[in-house]
Amino acid sequence: MTLSQIVIQLLEGLIVSVRIFAITLLFSLPLGLLVAFGRMSKNALINGLTKVYISIMRGTPLMLQLFVVYYGPYYLFNIKLSPTYRNSAVYIGFIINYAAYFAEIYRSGIQSMPIGQYEAAEILGYSKMQTFFRIILPQVIKRILPSVTNEIITLVKDTSLAFSISVMEMFTQAKALSSSQTSMTPLIVAGVFYYIFNFVVAMVMEKAEKKLDYYK
Repeated sequence: MTLSQIVIQLLEGLIVSVRIFAITLLFSLPLGLLVAFGRMSKNALINGLTKVYISIMRGTPLMLQLFVVYYGPYYLFNIKLSPTYRNSAVYIGFIINYAAYFAEIYRSGIQSMPIGQYEAAEILGYSKMQTFFRIILPQVIKRILPSVTNEIITLVKDTSLAFSISVMEMFTQAKALSSSQTSMTPLIVAGVFYYIFNFVVAMVMEKAEKKLDYYK
């Protein structure tokens, strides 16, 4: 198999990896904010539940969580699901895992804001909702962006864990090609693709940080 053929096949897997990456970010970022609100809630039950959720998500391997999401419905509830469910299981597993990490990042950013910001907004007649979304959140985003960037870069590499439930993303494709061709070339090409993917993500996030420099 020529290098161009290997690249073409790996590009198919890259599309799957990008889809996992995009869907995870699309849903885990807003879900993480909701979880952060729950974690900071004065309601003991809500606070306790979100604390346990975050602890489990951060304290167990993502691969194990993917197994539970994919095999759990059948082994726990005897629910038979179609083979296509494996794609949904990957999305669900990644979203609930990363939402927990983003929740703690949001929480640290929100709690780092000076109380004076809230008091000044109250004096100016802002409601609590307006204060948060117009004054607090933009500053929080600026503060947490480096940490969010690290998690997003980790997410790019973690998409390879989808192989654990037989989703044919790029790493799975590369491993299969490497085995069939008895060659390291597919894995090297996959490594180059991952690096380019991460380089693009890092560049986009760096530009986002520069655009938010006016909050200094």
